[in-house]
Amino acid sequence: MSILSPAQWREKAQAALQAQRIDEMRQILRKAIDEHPAEALLRNSAGNLFLRAGDIAESEAQFAQAMRLSPQSLEYRTNRAIALSSLGRNAEAIAVLAPVETAGASDAAYCSIRGTAERGAGNKAAAAQWYDRAIRLEPNRIKALHGRARTAIERGEPDALARVDLALAANQGDADLWLARAQALDVAGNPAGARDIAEQLVQQAPNWGEGLKFLAQLRLAAGESDFTSHYGTAMERVPQDPNIPVAWANILAGLDYNAEAAEVAARARSLFPQHELFALLEAVYAGAAGDDDRAEDIFATLAIDTPDRWLHETRHRMRRHELERAEGLLDRLVDDDPQAIGPWALRGILWRLTDDPREGWLHQQDGLHALRPLHDAERILPAAIEKLHALHDNSPLPLGQSLRGGSQTRGLLFDRIEPEFAALHDAIFSTLEEHRSKMPPADPAHPILRHRDTPWRITGSWSVRLSGGGDYHTSHIHPQGVVSSALYCLLPKDRGDDPQAGWLELGRPPPDLRLDLEPIRTIEPQEAHLALFPSTLYHGTRPFAGDRRMTVAFDVSLVQSQLHGEATNA
Repeated sequence: MSILSPAQWREKAQAALQAQRIDEMRQILRKAIDEHPAEALLRNSAGNLFLRAGDIAESEAQFAQAMRLSPQSLEYRTNRAIALSSLGRNAEAIAVLAPVETAGASDAAYCSIRGTAERGAGNKAAAAQWYDRAIRLEPNRIKALHGRARTAIERGEPDALARVDLALAANQGDADLWLARAQALDVAGNPAGARDIAEQLVQQAPNWGEGLKFLAQLRLAAGESDFTSHYGTAMERVPQDPNIPVAWANILAGLDYNAEAAEVAARARSLFPQHELFALLEAVYAGAAGDDDRAEDIFATLAIDTPDRWLHETRHRMRRHELERAEGLLDRLVDDDPQAIGPWALRGILWRLTDDPREGWLHQQDGLHALRPLHDAERILPAAIEKLHALHDNSPLPLGQSLRGGSQTRGLLFDRIEPEFAALHDAIFSTLEEHRSKMPPADPAHPILRHRDTPWRITGSWSVRLSGGGDYHTSHIHPQGVVSSALYCLLPKDRGDDPQAGWLELGRPPPDLRLDLEPIRTIEPQEAHLALFPSTLYHGTRPFAGDRRMTVAFDVSLVQSQLHGEATNA
Protein backbone atom coordinates (compact mmCIF):
# COMPACT_ATOMS: atom_id res chain seq x y z
CA MET A 1 0.00 0.00 0.00
CA SER A 2 1.29 3.47 -0.90
CA ILE A 3 2.44 5.60 1.96
CA LEU A 4 1.89 8.85 0.05
CA SER A 5 -0.61 9.82 -2.63
CA PRO A 6 0.62 11.21 -5.97
CA ALA A 7 -0.41 14.70 -4.84
CA GLN A 8 1.61 14.37 -1.65
CA TRP A 9 4.67 13.17 -3.53
CA ARG A 10 4.28 16.11 -5.91
CA GLU A 11 4.15 18.57 -3.01
CA LYS A 12 7.33 17.10 -1.53
CA ALA A 13 9.13 17.36 -4.87
CA GLN A 14 7.95 20.94 -5.35
CA ALA A 15 9.27 21.89 -1.91
CA ALA A 16 12.67 20.37 -2.73
CA LEU A 17 12.81 22.27 -6.03
CA GLN A 18 11.88 25.56 -4.36
CA ALA A 19 14.74 25.00 -1.90
CA GLN A 20 17.11 24.32 -4.83
CA ARG A 21 17.69 20.75 -3.64
CA ILE A 22 17.60 19.26 -7.13
CA ASP A 23 19.07 15.86 -6.27
CA GLU A 24 16.53 15.46 -3.48
CA MET A 25 13.76 16.36 -5.93
CA ARG A 26 14.99 13.64 -8.28
CA GLN A 27 14.97 11.04 -5.51
CA ILE A 28 11.47 12.02 -4.44
CA LEU A 29 10.13 11.76 -7.96
CA ARG A 30 11.85 8.43 -8.49
CA LYS A 31 10.15 7.02 -5.39
CA ALA A 32 6.82 8.52 -6.40
CA ILE A 33 6.96 6.94 -9.85
CA ASP A 34 7.99 3.58 -8.37
CA GLU A 35 4.87 3.67 -6.19
CA HIS A 36 2.52 5.00 -8.90
CA PRO A 37 3.96 3.87 -12.26
CA ALA A 38 0.63 4.15 -14.12
CA GLU A 39 -0.32 7.60 -12.84
CA ALA A 40 -0.27 9.88 -15.90
CA LEU A 41 -0.85 13.06 -13.88
CA LEU A 42 2.18 12.29 -11.71
CA ARG A 43 4.34 11.79 -14.79
CA ASN A 44 3.13 15.11 -16.17
CA SER A 45 3.90 16.84 -12.86
CA ALA A 46 7.36 15.26 -12.85
CA GLY A 47 7.91 16.57 -16.38
CA ASN A 48 6.98 20.09 -15.30
CA LEU A 49 9.30 19.93 -12.30
CA PHE A 50 12.22 18.67 -14.36
CA LEU A 51 11.52 21.42 -16.90
CA ARG A 52 11.66 24.06 -14.18
CA ALA A 53 14.89 22.50 -12.90
CA GLY A 54 16.47 22.81 -16.35
CA ASP A 55 16.66 19.07 -17.09
CA ILE A 56 14.84 19.22 -20.40
CA ALA A 57 15.78 15.72 -21.57
CA GLU A 58 14.34 14.11 -18.43
CA SER A 59 11.34 16.42 -18.66
CA GLU A 60 10.63 15.20 -22.19
CA ALA A 61 10.94 11.57 -21.08
CA GLN A 62 8.39 12.09 -18.31
CA PHE A 63 5.95 13.89 -20.60
CA ALA A 64 6.34 11.04 -23.09
CA GLN A 65 5.30 8.57 -20.39
CA ALA A 66 2.33 10.73 -19.44
CA MET A 67 1.29 10.82 -23.09
CA ARG A 68 1.70 7.05 -23.39
CA LEU A 69 -0.59 6.53 -20.40
CA SER A 70 -3.14 9.07 -21.64
CA PRO A 71 -2.64 9.51 -25.39
CA GLN A 72 -5.65 11.77 -25.96
CA SER A 73 -4.63 14.38 -23.39
CA LEU A 74 -4.09 17.74 -25.04
CA GLU A 75 -2.13 18.99 -22.02
CA TYR A 76 0.33 16.12 -22.00
CA ARG A 77 0.97 16.43 -25.72
CA THR A 78 1.52 20.19 -25.60
CA ASN A 79 3.84 19.82 -22.63
CA ARG A 80 5.89 17.21 -24.44
CA ALA A 81 6.01 19.43 -27.51
CA ILE A 82 7.41 22.27 -25.41
CA ALA A 83 10.22 20.01 -24.19
CA LEU A 84 10.91 18.64 -27.68
CA SER A 85 11.14 22.13 -29.17
CA SER A 86 13.47 23.16 -26.36
CA LEU A 87 15.69 20.23 -27.37
CA GLY A 88 15.63 21.34 -31.02
CA ARG A 89 13.52 18.34 -32.04
CA ASN A 90 10.79 20.40 -33.67
CA ALA A 91 9.68 17.87 -36.28
CA GLU A 92 8.98 15.42 -33.45
CA ALA A 93 7.06 18.13 -31.60
CA ILE A 94 4.84 18.65 -34.64
CA ALA A 95 4.29 14.90 -34.94
CA VAL A 96 3.23 14.80 -31.28
CA LEU A 97 0.81 17.70 -31.73
CA ALA A 98 -0.72 16.74 -35.08
CA PRO A 99 -3.04 13.92 -33.85
CA VAL A 100 -4.92 16.36 -31.56
CA GLU A 101 -4.96 19.25 -34.02
CA THR A 102 -8.76 19.43 -34.21
CA ALA A 103 -9.12 19.87 -30.46
CA GLY A 104 -6.03 22.03 -30.24
CA ALA A 105 -7.19 24.50 -32.86
CA SER A 106 -9.50 26.09 -30.28
CA ASP A 107 -6.88 26.18 -27.52
CA ALA A 108 -4.57 29.22 -27.43
CA ALA A 109 -1.75 27.37 -25.67
CA TYR A 110 -1.77 24.55 -28.24
CA CYS A 111 -1.78 27.03 -31.14
CA SER A 112 1.12 29.02 -29.70
CA ILE A 113 3.18 25.90 -28.99
CA ARG A 114 2.41 24.56 -32.47
CA GLY A 115 3.57 27.87 -33.91
CA THR A 116 6.85 27.59 -32.04
CA ALA A 117 7.41 24.04 -33.27
CA GLU A 118 6.61 24.97 -36.88
CA ARG A 119 8.94 27.97 -36.69
CA GLY A 120 11.73 25.83 -35.25
CA ALA A 121 11.25 23.29 -38.02
CA GLY A 122 11.60 26.01 -40.65
CA ASN A 123 7.92 26.06 -41.61
CA LYS A 124 7.54 29.82 -41.24
CA ALA A 125 4.22 30.20 -43.10
CA ALA A 126 2.62 27.53 -40.92
CA ALA A 127 4.12 29.15 -37.83
CA ALA A 128 2.53 32.48 -38.74
CA GLN A 129 -0.87 30.83 -39.17
CA TRP A 130 -0.73 29.05 -35.81
CA TYR A 131 0.50 32.14 -33.97
CA ASP A 132 -2.28 34.19 -35.58
CA ARG A 133 -4.85 31.65 -34.41
CA ALA A 134 -3.44 31.76 -30.87
CA ILE A 135 -3.63 35.56 -30.83
CA ARG A 136 -7.23 35.53 -32.06
CA LEU A 137 -8.12 33.18 -29.22
CA GLU A 138 -6.10 35.11 -26.63
CA PRO A 139 -5.01 38.55 -27.86
CA ASN A 140 -2.52 39.18 -25.05
CA ARG A 141 -0.80 35.79 -25.12
CA ILE A 142 2.81 36.91 -24.67
CA LYS A 143 4.65 33.96 -26.24
CA ALA A 144 2.40 33.95 -29.30
CA LEU A 145 2.84 37.69 -29.81
CA HIS A 146 6.61 37.31 -29.43
CA GLY A 147 6.83 34.36 -31.80
CA ARG A 148 4.60 36.07 -34.35
CA ALA A 149 6.74 39.21 -34.28
CA ARG A 150 9.91 37.21 -34.80
CA THR A 151 8.28 35.25 -37.62
CA ALA A 152 7.23 38.49 -39.32
CA ILE A 153 10.85 39.68 -39.32
CA GLU A 154 12.10 36.34 -40.63
CA ARG A 155 9.54 36.35 -43.45
CA GLY A 156 10.14 39.98 -44.41
CA GLU A 157 6.53 40.94 -43.73
CA PRO A 158 5.81 44.66 -44.27
CA ASP A 159 4.11 45.01 -40.88
CA ALA A 160 6.96 43.40 -38.92
CA LEU A 161 7.71 46.56 -36.94
CA ALA A 162 4.05 46.95 -35.98
CA ARG A 163 3.94 43.34 -34.82
CA VAL A 164 7.04 43.88 -32.70
CA ASP A 165 5.43 46.94 -31.13
CA LEU A 166 2.28 44.94 -30.40
CA ALA A 167 4.35 42.29 -28.64
CA LEU A 168 6.27 44.96 -26.71
CA ALA A 169 3.02 46.51 -25.52
CA ALA A 170 2.25 43.21 -23.79
CA ASN A 171 5.79 42.66 -22.49
CA GLN A 172 7.87 45.83 -22.24
CA GLY A 173 10.70 44.16 -20.34
CA ASP A 174 11.64 41.57 -22.98
CA ALA A 175 15.15 42.32 -24.24
CA ASP A 176 14.76 40.05 -27.26
CA LEU A 177 11.73 42.03 -28.40
CA TRP A 178 13.70 45.27 -28.12
CA LEU A 179 16.41 43.62 -30.20
CA ALA A 180 13.72 42.59 -32.68
CA ARG A 181 12.57 46.22 -32.84
CA ALA A 182 16.12 47.34 -33.55
CA GLN A 183 16.45 44.73 -36.29
CA ALA A 184 13.12 45.76 -37.81
CA LEU A 185 14.18 49.42 -37.80
CA ASP A 186 17.45 48.50 -39.52
CA VAL A 187 15.58 46.59 -42.22
CA ALA A 188 13.21 49.54 -42.62
CA GLY A 189 16.15 51.82 -43.38
CA ASN A 190 16.54 53.44 -39.98
CA PRO A 191 20.00 52.35 -38.79
CA ALA A 192 20.23 55.31 -36.41
CA GLY A 193 17.11 54.16 -34.57
CA ALA A 194 18.43 50.60 -34.55
CA ARG A 195 21.79 51.79 -33.22
CA ASP A 196 20.14 53.74 -30.39
CA ILE A 197 18.29 50.64 -29.17
CA ALA A 198 21.31 48.38 -29.60
CA GLU A 199 23.51 50.68 -27.54
CA GLN A 200 20.88 50.81 -24.80
CA LEU A 201 20.65 47.02 -24.78
CA VAL A 202 24.41 46.67 -24.49
CA GLN A 203 24.46 49.25 -21.73
CA GLN A 204 21.74 47.47 -19.75
CA ALA A 205 22.89 43.92 -20.50
CA PRO A 206 26.62 44.11 -21.29
CA ASN A 207 27.06 40.34 -21.38
CA TRP A 208 24.10 39.55 -23.65
CA GLY A 209 25.65 37.97 -26.71
CA GLU A 210 22.90 38.77 -29.20
CA GLY A 211 22.92 42.45 -28.31
CA LEU A 212 26.71 42.67 -28.57
CA LYS A 213 26.70 40.94 -31.94
CA PHE A 214 23.98 43.12 -33.42
CA LEU A 215 25.78 46.29 -32.35
CA ALA A 216 28.96 44.95 -33.99
CA GLN A 217 27.00 44.37 -37.21
CA LEU A 218 25.66 47.94 -37.16
CA ARG A 219 29.11 49.36 -36.50
CA LEU A 220 30.62 47.30 -39.31
CA ALA A 221 27.89 48.52 -41.68
CA ALA A 222 28.70 52.10 -40.62
CA GLY A 223 32.31 51.58 -41.69
CA GLU A 224 33.88 51.72 -38.23
CA SER A 225 37.29 50.07 -38.23
CA ASP A 226 37.14 49.17 -34.52
CA PHE A 227 33.66 47.74 -34.80
CA THR A 228 34.10 45.32 -31.87
CA SER A 229 35.52 47.64 -29.21
CA HIS A 230 32.30 47.47 -27.18
CA TYR A 231 33.18 43.85 -26.36
CA GLY A 232 36.19 45.16 -24.47
CA THR A 233 33.95 47.55 -22.54
CA ALA A 234 31.61 44.65 -21.76
CA MET A 235 34.54 42.61 -20.42
CA GLU A 236 35.45 45.46 -18.09
CA ARG A 237 31.88 45.75 -16.85
CA VAL A 238 31.29 42.00 -16.43
CA PRO A 239 34.79 40.65 -15.82
CA GLN A 240 33.53 37.33 -14.47
CA ASP A 241 31.78 36.29 -17.72
CA PRO A 242 34.02 34.17 -20.00
CA ASN A 243 31.43 34.13 -22.78
CA ILE A 244 32.19 37.74 -23.76
CA PRO A 245 35.78 37.16 -24.93
CA VAL A 246 34.75 33.91 -26.65
CA ALA A 247 32.22 35.83 -28.73
CA TRP A 248 34.60 38.75 -29.28
CA ALA A 249 37.38 36.56 -30.64
CA ASN A 250 34.94 34.69 -32.86
CA ILE A 251 33.61 37.91 -34.40
CA LEU A 252 37.14 39.12 -35.15
CA ALA A 253 38.30 35.83 -36.65
CA GLY A 254 35.17 35.64 -38.80
CA LEU A 255 36.49 38.59 -40.81
CA ASP A 256 40.14 37.44 -40.84
CA TYR A 257 41.31 39.51 -37.86
CA ASN A 258 43.01 36.40 -36.55
CA ALA A 259 45.94 38.09 -34.82
CA GLU A 260 43.55 40.36 -32.94
CA ALA A 261 41.39 37.35 -32.03
CA ALA A 262 44.47 35.57 -30.66
CA GLU A 263 45.22 38.54 -28.42
CA VAL A 264 41.66 38.57 -27.09
CA ALA A 265 41.98 34.85 -26.33
CA ALA A 266 45.36 35.38 -24.65
CA ARG A 267 43.92 38.12 -22.47
CA ALA A 268 41.00 35.92 -21.49
CA ARG A 269 43.39 33.04 -20.85
CA SER A 270 45.14 35.09 -18.18
CA LEU A 271 41.82 36.21 -16.68
CA PHE A 272 40.27 32.73 -16.68
CA PRO A 273 43.14 30.27 -16.13
CA GLN A 274 40.63 27.60 -15.10
CA HIS A 275 39.02 27.69 -18.58
CA GLU A 276 41.42 25.86 -20.87
CA LEU A 277 39.15 26.71 -23.78
CA PHE A 278 40.99 30.02 -24.07
CA ALA A 279 44.30 28.24 -24.54
CA LEU A 280 42.73 26.31 -27.40
CA LEU A 281 41.28 29.49 -28.91
CA GLU A 282 44.63 31.25 -28.68
CA ALA A 283 46.29 28.35 -30.48
CA VAL A 284 43.56 28.31 -33.15
CA TYR A 285 43.72 32.02 -33.92
CA ALA A 286 47.50 32.30 -33.59
CA GLY A 287 47.91 29.48 -36.09
CA ALA A 288 45.40 31.07 -38.48
CA ALA A 289 47.36 34.33 -38.21
CA GLY A 290 50.61 32.55 -39.17
CA ASP A 291 52.24 32.14 -35.76
CA ASP A 292 52.66 28.36 -35.89
CA ASP A 293 55.31 28.24 -33.16
CA ARG A 294 53.01 29.97 -30.69
CA ALA A 295 50.23 27.54 -31.58
CA GLU A 296 52.59 24.57 -31.24
CA ASP A 297 53.67 25.62 -27.75
CA ILE A 298 50.04 25.67 -26.66
CA PHE A 299 49.00 22.40 -28.32
CA ALA A 300 51.99 20.67 -26.73
CA THR A 301 50.63 21.27 -23.22
CA LEU A 302 46.88 21.38 -23.88
CA ALA A 303 44.88 18.93 -21.79
CA ILE A 304 41.62 19.31 -23.67
CA ASP A 305 40.88 16.11 -25.60
CA THR A 306 37.66 16.75 -27.52
CA PRO A 307 36.57 16.57 -31.16
CA ASP A 308 36.80 20.36 -31.34
CA ARG A 309 40.45 20.23 -30.31
CA TRP A 310 41.14 17.39 -32.78
CA LEU A 311 39.62 19.39 -35.64
CA HIS A 312 41.63 22.53 -34.93
CA GLU A 313 44.83 20.63 -34.29
CA THR A 314 44.34 18.87 -37.62
CA ARG A 315 44.51 22.25 -39.33
CA HIS A 316 47.62 23.09 -37.31
CA ARG A 317 49.33 19.81 -38.29
CA MET A 318 48.47 20.37 -41.95
CA ARG A 319 49.99 23.85 -41.84
CA ARG A 320 53.20 22.31 -40.47
CA HIS A 321 52.99 19.48 -43.04
CA GLU A 322 52.85 16.90 -40.23
CA LEU A 323 50.53 14.83 -42.35
CA GLU A 324 50.65 11.53 -40.46
CA ARG A 325 49.60 13.27 -37.25
CA ALA A 326 46.87 15.10 -39.15
CA GLU A 327 45.62 11.83 -40.60
CA GLY A 328 45.42 10.21 -37.16
CA LEU A 329 43.36 13.11 -35.84
CA LEU A 330 41.04 12.99 -38.84
CA ASP A 331 40.50 9.26 -38.39
CA ARG A 332 39.42 9.92 -34.80
CA LEU A 333 37.07 12.67 -35.94
CA VAL A 334 35.40 10.57 -38.62
CA ASP A 335 35.05 7.63 -36.24
CA ASP A 336 33.49 9.96 -33.66
CA ASP A 337 30.96 11.46 -36.11
CA PRO A 338 30.90 10.00 -39.63
CA GLN A 339 28.25 12.57 -40.66
CA ALA A 340 30.31 15.68 -39.85
CA ILE A 341 31.23 17.69 -42.94
CA GLY A 342 34.32 19.50 -41.60
CA PRO A 343 36.55 16.46 -41.06
CA TRP A 344 35.71 15.05 -44.50
CA ALA A 345 36.54 18.41 -46.11
CA LEU A 346 39.99 18.37 -44.48
CA ARG A 347 40.40 14.69 -45.31
CA GLY A 348 39.92 15.53 -48.97
CA ILE A 349 42.74 18.08 -48.82
CA LEU A 350 44.98 15.67 -46.90
CA TRP A 351 44.40 12.91 -49.43
CA ARG A 352 45.40 15.29 -52.22
CA LEU A 353 48.59 16.20 -50.36
CA THR A 354 49.49 12.53 -49.96
CA ASP A 355 48.35 11.44 -53.45
CA ASP A 356 45.82 9.09 -51.87
CA PRO A 357 43.54 7.65 -54.60
CA ARG A 358 40.58 7.84 -52.21
CA GLU A 359 40.38 11.56 -52.96
CA GLY A 360 39.07 10.69 -56.41
CA TRP A 361 36.33 8.60 -54.80
CA LEU A 362 35.52 11.43 -52.39
CA HIS A 363 35.33 14.42 -54.71
CA GLN A 364 36.03 13.62 -58.35
CA GLN A 365 33.44 11.05 -59.39
CA ASP A 366 31.46 12.12 -62.46
CA GLY A 367 28.26 13.88 -61.46
CA LEU A 368 29.31 14.95 -57.96
CA HIS A 369 29.66 18.55 -59.13
CA ALA A 370 28.10 20.17 -62.16
CA LEU A 371 26.79 23.37 -63.72
CA ARG A 372 23.13 22.92 -64.56
CA PRO A 373 20.59 25.30 -66.17
CA LEU A 374 17.87 26.54 -63.84
CA HIS A 375 14.50 25.08 -64.73
CA ASP A 376 12.01 27.64 -66.08
CA ALA A 377 14.59 30.40 -65.72
CA GLU A 378 13.16 32.76 -68.34
CA ARG A 379 9.87 32.99 -66.48
CA ILE A 380 11.16 32.85 -62.89
CA LEU A 381 14.44 34.71 -62.74
CA PRO A 382 13.78 38.29 -63.96
CA ALA A 383 11.12 38.99 -61.32
CA ALA A 384 13.26 37.42 -58.59
CA ILE A 385 16.28 39.52 -59.59
CA GLU A 386 14.24 42.71 -59.29
CA LYS A 387 13.19 41.76 -55.75
CA LEU A 388 16.75 40.79 -54.86
CA HIS A 389 18.12 44.18 -55.89
CA ALA A 390 15.61 45.85 -53.56
CA LEU A 391 16.80 43.67 -50.68
CA HIS A 392 20.49 44.24 -51.41
CA ASP A 393 20.06 48.01 -51.47
CA ASN A 394 19.53 47.79 -47.70
CA SER A 395 21.65 44.75 -46.83
CA PRO A 396 25.02 44.81 -45.05
CA LEU A 397 28.31 43.00 -45.25
CA PRO A 398 27.63 40.17 -42.79
CA LEU A 399 29.63 39.08 -39.78
CA GLY A 400 31.36 35.71 -39.74
CA GLN A 401 30.78 34.78 -43.39
CA SER A 402 33.06 34.07 -46.35
CA LEU A 403 32.12 37.33 -48.07
CA ARG A 404 34.89 39.90 -48.52
CA GLY A 405 33.06 42.95 -49.76
CA GLY A 406 29.57 43.33 -51.21
CA SER A 407 26.32 42.61 -49.42
CA GLN A 408 24.33 39.59 -48.29
CA THR A 409 20.60 39.46 -47.73
CA ARG A 410 19.39 39.12 -44.17
CA GLY A 411 17.86 35.95 -42.81
CA LEU A 412 16.76 33.02 -44.96
CA LEU A 413 15.71 34.05 -48.43
CA PHE A 414 13.18 31.27 -48.94
CA ASP A 415 11.42 32.03 -45.65
CA ARG A 416 10.26 35.34 -47.09
CA ILE A 417 6.67 35.98 -48.21
CA GLU A 418 7.36 37.28 -51.73
CA PRO A 419 5.84 34.89 -54.31
CA GLU A 420 8.81 35.52 -56.61
CA PHE A 421 11.08 33.77 -54.10
CA ALA A 422 8.64 30.89 -53.63
CA ALA A 423 8.67 30.35 -57.39
CA LEU A 424 12.47 30.53 -57.41
CA HIS A 425 12.64 27.96 -54.62
CA ASP A 426 10.50 25.53 -56.58
CA ALA A 427 12.55 25.99 -59.77
CA ILE A 428 15.78 25.43 -57.84
CA PHE A 429 14.42 22.33 -56.13
CA SER A 430 13.31 20.90 -59.47
CA THR A 431 16.82 21.50 -60.86
CA LEU A 432 18.29 19.94 -57.74
CA GLU A 433 16.27 16.77 -58.28
CA GLU A 434 17.64 16.56 -61.82
CA HIS A 435 21.15 16.88 -60.38
CA ARG A 436 20.46 14.15 -57.85
CA SER A 437 19.32 11.79 -60.62
CA LYS A 438 22.67 12.26 -62.38
CA MET A 439 24.87 11.78 -59.33
CA PRO A 440 26.81 8.55 -58.80
CA PRO A 441 24.93 5.68 -57.12
CA ALA A 442 24.29 5.67 -53.39
CA ASP A 443 27.32 4.64 -51.36
CA PRO A 444 26.93 4.09 -47.59
CA ALA A 445 30.63 4.78 -46.99
CA HIS A 446 30.62 8.13 -48.79
CA PRO A 447 29.80 11.24 -46.73
CA ILE A 448 27.57 12.67 -49.48
CA LEU A 449 26.41 9.70 -51.54
CA ARG A 450 25.16 7.92 -48.43
CA HIS A 451 22.38 10.53 -48.58
CA ARG A 452 21.78 10.36 -52.32
CA ASP A 453 18.40 8.66 -52.09
CA THR A 454 17.08 10.13 -48.82
CA PRO A 455 14.67 13.09 -48.70
CA TRP A 456 16.34 16.47 -49.14
CA ARG A 457 15.27 20.01 -48.41
CA ILE A 458 16.69 23.45 -49.18
CA THR A 459 18.05 25.31 -46.17
CA GLY A 460 20.29 28.24 -45.42
CA SER A 461 19.20 30.32 -48.45
CA TRP A 462 20.61 33.79 -49.10
CA SER A 463 21.74 36.09 -51.90
CA VAL A 464 25.08 37.82 -52.39
CA ARG A 465 25.75 40.87 -54.54
CA LEU A 466 29.40 41.69 -55.28
CA SER A 467 30.80 44.72 -57.04
CA GLY A 468 33.85 44.73 -59.31
CA GLY A 469 37.13 45.90 -57.88
CA GLY A 470 38.05 43.07 -55.56
CA ASP A 471 34.92 41.66 -53.92
CA TYR A 472 35.11 37.88 -53.56
CA HIS A 473 34.36 34.83 -51.41
CA THR A 474 37.27 33.37 -49.50
CA SER A 475 37.53 29.57 -49.67
CA HIS A 476 35.12 27.97 -47.20
CA ILE A 477 32.66 25.14 -46.62
CA HIS A 478 29.04 24.98 -45.46
CA PRO A 479 29.20 22.40 -42.65
CA GLN A 480 25.42 22.16 -42.23
CA GLY A 481 24.79 21.00 -45.78
CA VAL A 482 25.03 17.89 -47.92
CA VAL A 483 25.08 19.66 -51.28
CA SER A 484 25.92 23.34 -51.70
CA SER A 485 25.18 25.63 -54.60
CA ALA A 486 25.36 29.03 -56.24
CA LEU A 487 22.74 30.19 -58.73
CA TYR A 488 24.18 32.84 -61.02
CA CYS A 489 21.61 35.60 -61.44
CA LEU A 490 23.72 38.43 -62.86
CA LEU A 491 27.30 38.48 -64.13
CA PRO A 492 29.53 41.41 -65.09
CA LYS A 493 30.07 41.90 -68.80
CA ASP A 494 33.71 42.92 -68.40
CA ARG A 495 35.65 40.86 -65.86
CA GLY A 496 39.06 42.51 -66.27
CA ASP A 497 42.40 41.03 -67.28
CA ASP A 498 42.12 37.69 -65.47
CA PRO A 499 40.50 35.22 -67.91
CA GLN A 500 39.05 33.37 -64.89
CA ALA A 501 37.95 36.45 -62.92
CA GLY A 502 34.87 35.67 -60.89
CA TRP A 503 35.07 31.93 -61.56
CA LEU A 504 34.11 29.43 -58.90
CA GLU A 505 37.01 27.40 -57.52
CA LEU A 506 36.29 23.97 -56.04
CA GLY A 507 38.85 22.37 -53.77
CA ARG A 508 41.32 25.18 -53.18
CA PRO A 509 42.28 25.03 -49.47
CA PRO A 510 41.28 27.98 -47.27
CA PRO A 511 43.97 30.70 -47.01
CA ASP A 512 44.75 30.05 -43.34
CA LEU A 513 46.05 26.54 -44.16
CA ARG A 514 48.76 28.06 -46.39
CA LEU A 515 48.87 25.03 -48.66
CA ASP A 516 49.99 25.23 -52.26
CA LEU A 517 47.16 23.31 -53.90
CA GLU A 518 45.23 24.39 -56.97
CA PRO A 519 41.47 23.80 -57.14
CA ILE A 520 40.34 20.43 -58.45
CA ARG A 521 37.92 22.24 -60.76
CA THR A 522 37.09 25.76 -61.83
CA ILE A 523 33.62 26.59 -63.09
CA GLU A 524 32.93 29.52 -65.39
CA PRO A 525 29.70 31.11 -64.18
CA GLN A 526 26.77 31.29 -66.57
CA GLU A 527 23.68 33.34 -65.89
CA ALA A 528 20.60 31.29 -64.99
CA HIS A 529 22.75 28.27 -64.13
CA LEU A 530 23.35 26.47 -60.85
CA ALA A 531 26.76 25.30 -59.71
CA LEU A 532 26.13 22.24 -57.52
CA PHE A 533 28.83 20.47 -55.51
CA PRO A 534 29.36 18.43 -52.32
CA SER A 535 29.36 20.46 -49.12
CA THR A 536 32.64 18.70 -48.24
CA LEU A 537 34.42 20.70 -50.98
CA TYR A 538 36.07 23.96 -50.04
CA HIS A 539 34.99 26.60 -52.53
CA GLY A 540 35.48 30.30 -53.22
CA THR A 541 35.42 32.84 -56.03
CA ARG A 542 38.21 34.70 -57.75
CA PRO A 543 38.11 38.52 -57.52
CA PHE A 544 36.80 40.31 -60.59
CA ALA A 545 36.54 43.75 -62.14
CA GLY A 546 33.53 45.18 -63.90
CA ASP A 547 30.05 45.76 -62.59
CA ARG A 548 27.81 43.74 -60.29
CA ARG A 549 27.64 40.01 -59.79
CA MET A 550 24.62 38.52 -58.03
CA THR A 551 24.06 34.96 -56.85
CA VAL A 552 21.56 33.04 -54.79
CA ALA A 553 23.20 30.42 -52.59
CA PHE A 554 21.75 27.70 -50.42
CA ASP A 555 22.52 24.42 -48.76
CA VAL A 556 20.76 21.14 -49.25
CA SER A 557 20.27 19.20 -46.05
CA LEU A 558 18.28 16.18 -44.94
CA VAL A 559 14.76 16.53 -43.65
CA GLN A 560 14.71 16.48 -39.86
CA SER A 561 13.37 12.93 -39.66
CA GLN A 562 16.55 11.75 -41.42
CA LEU A 563 18.82 13.87 -39.26
CA HIS A 564 17.45 12.70 -35.94
CA GLY A 565 16.20 9.24 -36.75
CA GLU A 566 12.62 10.25 -36.07
CA ALA A 567 9.73 8.03 -37.03
CA THR A 568 7.62 10.86 -38.40
CA ASN A 569 8.42 14.00 -40.34
CA ALA A 570 5.81 16.71 -40.43
